[in-house]
Amino acid sequence: MKIKSVFSHAFEKYGKVLTGYDVTDLLKKLDETTKKPEDSTIYEPGDAGLESLPIAKELSDNAYGGMPIQIGYCNGNNTKLNCLEYHRGSELNIPSNDIVLLLAPLQSVKDGKLDTSAVEAFYAPAGTVVQVYETTLHYAPCNAVKDDVVSKEGFRVVIVLPKNTNTEKPAITEKNLEDKLLWARNKWLIAHPDSNEAKNGAFVGLSGTNIDLAKKSK
Repeated sequence: MKIKSVFSHAFEKYGKVLTGYDVTDLLKKLDETTKKPEDSTIYEPGDAGLESLPIAKELSDNAYGGMPIQIGYCNGNNTKLNCLEYHRGSELNIPSNDIVLLLAPLQSVKDGKLDTSAVEAFYAPAGTVVQVYETTLHYAPCNAVKDDVVSKEGFRVVIVLPKNTNTEKPAITEKNLEDKLLWARNKWLIAHPDSNEAKNGAFVGLSGTNIDLAKKSK
């Protein structure tokens, strides 16, 4: 799998890199106060320490046009696709370590199904503010890959989303197929059959290879 850059033309349909934000203190707080598992990932929708920093208001007012947001994180080590998700509203990924994002267009999903051959990989360097559009399928970040070798450093990534995203799923009466994909509040999820999410009852809609960047390095 070819890994492109978030600064490339190929990324433009998925999102863009936001400029003008000083994320130094945000990433310093992330590194100093959050854990990074060695063999898994952890996700917190909102973190009080990160949300207390001045940049929280800047991101709310500027990046989200005054809408309420949450600032959390996804940390750990990961090389697999496993699932793809989407939200109503853009997501910001601000990595403290270089990462790779596995992405696909929501428009390619048909009847809740997607072949993983539609997935593309994009390299995002540390300190970049990467906006992923509402119409972009994504999931957990992956460890960076350089010269076909997967980094063992892992990652810490600030995740910014509309307020209350990824919290408790609302109780709904299913009205259509998309309702079957709803996995948490403002989180629609399509799982690969090999994933733990599928074993836990998530909608299985990904076919083809469960992409693993670690296999690229062998």
